[in-house]
Amino acid sequence: GRVEFRDVHFSYDPNRKILKGISFEVPAGKTVAIVGPSGAGKSTISRLLFRFYDVQGGQVLIDGQDIRDVTQESLRGAIGMVPQDTVLFNDTIAYNIRYGRIGASEEDMRKAAELAQIGPFIERLPDGYKSMVGERGLKLSGGEKQRVAIARTILKAPPILMLDEATSALDSHTEQEIQAALDLVSRGRTTIVIAHRLSTVITADEIIVLQDGQIAERGTHAELMRKHGLYASMWDRQREATEAEERLRLAREGDELGVIVRRRTSEVN
Repeated sequence: GRVEFRDVHFSYDPNRKILKGISFEVPAGKTVAIVGPSGAGKSTISRLLFRFYDVQGGQVLIDGQDIRDVTQESLRGAIGMVPQDTVLFNDTIAYNIRYGRIGASEEDMRKAAELAQIGPFIERLPDGYKSMVGERGLKLSGGEKQRVAIARTILKAPPILMLDEATSALDSHTEQEIQAALDLVSRGRTTIVIAHRLSTVITADEIIVLQDGQIAERGTHAELMRKHGLYASMWDRQREATEAEERLRLAREGDELGVIVRRRTSEVN
């Protein structure tokens, strides 16, 4: 499960290069996070690993083998993806989880749901695992959809895990719960985390900071914070934004509480 990007160059448009000689390695069983401003080339890395596109220079290797030399089926069979926008089919929860490994036993499917921390929720539904999720999973919340996607990936049991902005569409509280499930799934697997929220990558073995298609910084969270560079400034901005959101939430809750108190007071009077 060792992944290596070796001097990778890529562009969607010949006049605008996206990746400009990217080189990094994800050792087997380790977690590497890729962060950076919008447009830095983060999601392009996941598309190249899945071979939605081929590199125009350099190589992408798994265990030393160029991924252009293997079949799409074997390549994608080795990689599990948890994306930002989970695609669910208008079928049962069981079908959507089993899509990770069609033909999996009932016991394995339920075990995957438990590990993804969605088992108790499913058991409480009137139809349990036979409950329909609706078109694109509209009957489930964002967090529930992500847990189904995680259960699907657990059932697939891939040696390589790709988390592409997996929690960025969720609120902070749900994000923390989903992150706990993702940490469990990634344990012992080669994991590449593409993230916007830096709070989700602080435990990564290495963090790679992309800027304008190149590696601007790399290191652990602590090492990058000590550098006071791009990563540290991104961290500070996100922390300030999170604190502002929290203050706004508390203010709203206070306003709502005040309305309830005034209403009850007027009712008593």
